[in-house]
Amino acid sequence: MTSSDASTPPHQQHPATRLVTAGRDTKGQKGFVNPPVFHGSTVLYPSAEDLHAHRAEFSYGRHGNPTTRALQDVLMALEGPQCAGVGLAPSGLAAVTTTLLAVLKAGDHLLVCDNAYRPTRNFCSGMLARYGIETSYFDPLIGAGIAALFKPNTRAVLVEAPGSQSFEMPDVRAISAVAHANGALMIDDNTWATPLYHRSLEQGVDISMQAATKYIGGHSDIMFGTISANAKAWPLISEGIRLLGVYAGPDDVYLALRGVRTLSVRLAQHHRSGLEMAHWLAARPEVDRVLHPALETDPGHAIWKRDFTGASGLFSIVLKPVPQKAVDALLDTVTLFGMGFSWGGFESLIVPFDCNDYRTATKWAPGGPTLRLHIGLESVDDLKADLDRGFAALKAAL
Repeated sequence: MTSSDASTPPHQQHPATRLVTAGRDTKGQKGFVNPPVFHGSTVLYPSAEDLHAHRAEFSYGRHGNPTTRALQDVLMALEGPQCAGVGLAPSGLAAVTTTLLAVLKAGDHLLVCDNAYRPTRNFCSGMLARYGIETSYFDPLIGAGIAALFKPNTRAVLVEAPGSQSFEMPDVRAISAVAHANGALMIDDNTWATPLYHRSLEQGVDISMQAATKYIGGHSDIMFGTISANAKAWPLISEGIRLLGVYAGPDDVYLALRGVRTLSVRLAQHHRSGLEMAHWLAARPEVDRVLHPALETDPGHAIWKRDFTGASGLFSIVLKPVPQKAVDALLDTVTLFGMGFSWGGFESLIVPFDCNDYRTATKWAPGGPTLRLHIGLESVDDLKADLDRGFAALKAAL
């Protein structure tokens, strides 16, 4: 069966169904469910006439092949009808940098949410600054008040909803309305929820990016990024990809395609396990508060409930004040929670973090040590027992 064979029109199908059926051409693949991995640079033309006219579905390996087309079709179906195209990049950061280089030019001004991914900020203060592009940072909770920060040359606004360390939830709808009223593009780093749980292109966003390294891949075995854009922004993105020579290797494309087929069931489990662990941690005597927008007590919960249909397994906790040696004792005791700077895979992770090093528009004063957790696909009972041992070690180190 191909996606076009389904009895229900594709645009009326549930997202979980589109993830399975979109981008499939089993007839063209001689009955096989998955497309082959196309390794190649050169595409041959059947005649001189076809060569002169560039008459071919694919012209050169860097511009795509049937494997990349299949993944792009799935992601477009996931993003919804506002999506005019999807670009593929070799990492999440490459998706960010390609987007910014595609939409900005010397003399432009960029507004960036103060809770944005730190490598994004480094790119803005490094390469964009060298190219004569000014970046200003704003409070993630500013909402429509961002209007006061616009300049005549403000070209774009970038948000991360929520921030992947401190988890403030910007009001994407309100900020998008102000951006468009000022002739600027709205860009969203949508890695935390993916388009499965946050259809940001339907909420005023022009460009939605993901570090597909995380939940799209889902198995901690690829580096990958995606850039989805609406009809207004896609010409800029597609031109930027072509001029910059951005290309994702076919093996990683295939692994991303394999991962996206199971995104709905994996993310649903991350959602359930993450919330259960967040509630359990909120009741712990060692924890001051949990930073998770899907919790009713979280300041960003109302926006999350309005704009999102689910949550992922990533959130943070603020511990009650303890010395660093006690935190390290916890980290060195847990065994199911690995210490590593990523997330979105099947495994649980834990890392300490401190936003003080890079915040400029807001003050980061959590009141205690902070830990970011990714809740994987392990049993939550086992994860609780693992953290329980960690907290016992923390108390013993005091």
